[in-house]
Amino acid sequence: MKTLFETFATNEGGRVGHVTSDNGAIDLKVQMPDNNGQPEGTTNPEQLFAAAYASCFAGAVQAVAQQMGIKDLGDFSVKSTISLNKDEDGYFLEATLDTYLPTVDKEKGEDIINEAHEMCPYSKATRDNITVHLNLLLDE
Repeated sequence: MKTLFETFATNEGGRVGHVTSDNGAIDLKVQMPDNNGQPEGTTNPEQLFAAAYASCFAGAVQAVAQQMGIKDLGDFSVKSTISLNKDEDGYFLEATLDTYLPTVDKEKGEDIINEAHEMCPYSKATRDNITVHLNLLLDE
C-alpha cells in the first residue's frame, strides 16, 4: 500500500459545533436542520458527506470515461443526496447519486456509472454498509 496523501478535520461540539480542516478551507458551524431547513451559515455531517461523495464519484466517472476512450463528458455533474434515516434499529444513512452525462448515450452512461461505483473509494467504503442508489440522468 502506498499512501497518496493524508488530511484531517476536527470537530468541536458535535452536531451543534464547529468543524475545521487542516488547511483551513473548511471552517464551518455545524448544526442540525430544523423545521425551517438548514440554518443559514451552517452545515451538517450529511451535507459534508454528500459534498465529498459527489466529488469523489465525479472523479471516478472521469477516470472511467477516460479508460473507455471518452474524451469529452461535456458539462457533466454528480448530485449526491445523503439521507439520515431512523427505524426501530436506530439511525442509518442512505445515498443517491444522480449523474448527468450529456455527451454519451444511455448504455454507455450506465456502463460508466456502474464502473465508477466499483472504482470510487467512497463507494468502496459504503459498499454493504449503506444503500446507494445510482441514477443516470438523461435529456428529454
